Amino acid sequence: MTVEGWALIALFVVIVGLLAKPMGQWLFALYEGRRTPLHTVLGPVETGFYRLAGIDPAQDMGWRRYTLSLVLFNLVLLLFLYAVLRLQDVLPLNPRGLAAIGPDGAMNAAISFTTNTNWQWYSGEVALSNLSQMLGLTLHNFLSAATGIAIAFALFRGFARREAAGIGNFWADVTRVTLYLLLPISIVYALFLVFSGVPQTLSAMVDATTLEGAKQSIALGPVASQEAIKMLGTNGGGFFNANSAHPFENPTALTNLVQIVSIFMIGVGLAWCFGKAVGDTRQGWAILSAMAVLFVAGTAVTYWAEAAGNPVLHQLGVPGGNMEGKETRFGIAASALFAVVTTAASCGAVNAMHDSFTPLGGMIPLFNMQLGEIVVGGVGAGIYGFLLFAILAVFVAGLMVGRTPEYVGKKIEAREVKLAVLAIAVLPLCILGFTALSAVTEAGLAGPLNKGPHGFSEILYAFTSATGNNGSAFAGLTAGTPWYNGLLGVAMWLGRFFVIIPVLAIAGSLAAKRHSPATTGSFPTTGALWVGLLVGIILILGGLTFLPSLALGPIADHLAMLSGTLS
Repeated sequence: MTVEGWALIALFVVIVGLLAKPMGQWLFALYEGRRTPLHTVLGPVETGFYRLAGIDPAQDMGWRRYTLSLVLFNLVLLLFLYAVLRLQDVLPLNPRGLAAIGPDGAMNAAISFTTNTNWQWYSGEVALSNLSQMLGLTLHNFLSAATGIAIAFALFRGFARREAAGIGNFWADVTRVTLYLLLPISIVYALFLVFSGVPQTLSAMVDATTLEGAKQSIALGPVASQEAIKMLGTNGGGFFNANSAHPFENPTALTNLVQIVSIFMIGVGLAWCFGKAVGDTRQGWAILSAMAVLFVAGTAVTYWAEAAGNPVLHQLGVPGGNMEGKETRFGIAASALFAVVTTAASCGAVNAMHDSFTPLGGMIPLFNMQLGEIVVGGVGAGIYGFLLFAILAVFVAGLMVGRTPEYVGKKIEAREVKLAVLAIAVLPLCILGFTALSAVTEAGLAGPLNKGPHGFSEILYAFTSATGNNGSAFAGLTAGTPWYNGLLGVAMWLGRFFVIIPVLAIAGSLAAKRHSPATTGSFPTTGALWVGLLVGIILILGGLTFLPSLALGPIADHLAMLSGTLS
């Protein structure tokens, strides 16, 4: 570990912390439906959308109607992307004449991008046309991110409203978030990337001569426009197979820093926005503090593990940290930081190969996803996932003080606790169930590149990533098979919508309740005690649930490495 490495980590934390309030203020304006400076230009566009679709943005929706609108909208998006991929060979903007994607692969990709997972079993630059990248994937990057933020807004209204029947208007939330947040930032972001050397062209290839005199054809395309929303919307699916390790996606140290900051930017803003929505910004800062504790701890462990290197290689006379699978222009610190950020959020973009991390270095990204990617988390998904744990934490606190649990002015009763447990239980049930099934079937065991604990970790990581809607991988797994395309697709769908539905049900239940003022007997939810309780509940639930699988995978792999054997 180096001073420069820790300085980079500290700089990142400071920048993200400084962005929380200004980003939160902009999000709060959208949450309330207030005018922004961009309304002068984009207001007529918003109004035009509503008129064209016959939508009244002022009409409040109950949680059931909000949920139905959301699910149907996403089903239509899924079918649209499936059609684009299946018809790719006859659609325009396909200069290389690429074939259509097969049925199982197209369905997996359609589910992946609809659920904000962006799991990619294929290499984007050799499998997808420019039209598929732009009209198919990039469109979903915007709308899946907007959907997540809309759900967060709905849950905020559940906590903030008093004896209300509705939780907002889904169509208005998605439209405003897309027009006034995601689109303008992405335009500026893409221009910055183009200026930094990221391609933005409809050309298919450029020919180059290597230093050895060989001829090489390098894939090009509309990369910058996809890269911007890929990071900002915590989508993660890259134009190139190497993702943000590719110099055409992430060419410099500056673009690398901007990319990891943009992954967290909206997430920290939503935490501040929650505090503002419930009338006490200290609530938002308390959530951010708990997230920061978990994030810094995870980053420290990953950086330490990667900087320590592989003792087997040390015995062979190869000193230093673990540089396998990492870009020399980024090094160990930037690679470890990126890995923790992308899995603490539900992004999944990578600037290094997680399969090449040391066992403990790779375990932290895996564990981040198993916690539900709530350490800042994906846009929208992180904060509403974190609030599920807050509901359980305040329930435990209520048991300790012998009072009905209360959180930000709302009594937390049996219905909310049951729904929170139901939503949280989706992850371990899917992750452990599908991993176990794949670890004992011929089709499942055909996927891992490695044997033993590391091979098991490749399967465990895949289903963790899919269910958590992350999209990163231990890329040694051959996942482009009917077995994995099908099962991972099911995991992605369940991990997204079987969490969303209970969250919106909680929002509807809370919105209908009276405000319950804090008293001297209320458990405080803004101080260090509350932050410690939150962190403890998250780690206890995650640790108890996933420790056996981690013991079979990365922990066993680490012990094998220490004993001088390779799995």
